[in-house]
Amino acid sequence: MKTLSKIGIMATMACSLFLASCASEGYVVEQPVEPVYVRPVAPYANAYWVPGEWVYTGRRYVYRNGYYVRPRANRVYVKGNWYRGQRGYVWRRGHWR
Repeated sequence: MKTLSKIGIMATMACSLFLASCASEGYVVEQPVEPVYVRPVAPYANAYWVPGEWVYTGRRYVYRNGYYVRPRANRVYVKGNWYRGQRGYVWRRGHWR
């Protein structure tokens, strides 16, 4: 009886560790819908609008609104996007290239 309870406890721990490792990587089953919001007026001339992105908080994705920045010389901003991994969708952050 003790052996069965130990096996049950170990199986429960293994399942919880597996689920925690999946969650820590930030996979989602479906792509979330981007919220609609009004883009504010540019604060200065030649300001570049960086589109909003999804940020993984350790438990779930939350949407961060876009913002204005000064453009970087000889660089292009690559917008973030969802890509399908083996376990679901993962957000690939935007970056300057």
